[in-house]
Amino acid sequence: MRTGIYLIIGVVFGITMFKSEAASWFRIFEMFQFQAFHMYGIIGVALGLATLMTFLMKRFKLKSFYGNQIQFSPKEKSFKRYIIGGTLFGLGWALAGACPGPIYVLIGAGYWPILVVIGSAILGTYVYGLLKDKLPH
Repeated sequence: MRTGIYLIIGVVFGITMFKSEAASWFRIFEMFQFQAFHMYGIIGVALGLATLMTFLMKRFKLKSFYGNQIQFSPKEKSFKRYIIGGTLFGLGWALAGACPGPIYVLIGAGYWPILVVIGSAILGTYVYGLLKDKLPH
């Protein structure tokens, strides 16, 4: 039953990403060139919705699909860590033309060259797994 719910949520997410052009390489290019507000508007709405949902989850002590209490742990306040991570993420996003969510949407839409990006992401995750104990966290 829960798998069906996750599948429906994923399909709705994919359709929304595709129809809003959030998975469009051209829209992402415009954003990084500061030529259009489109992507900034989408990201702003997503940030506002995430903030509202986080507030509601904390306020009403909502539970997950599995019945577990949703808990939020305090984050480390290391500015350097977020600057380096954000820069790497942004560079990858700009080079690939997609962040992790839309790459699956692009496969579903039939843009097969994005498989190179997914393969690279999987390889990068594997390499991180090998090196994580040697990296500063």
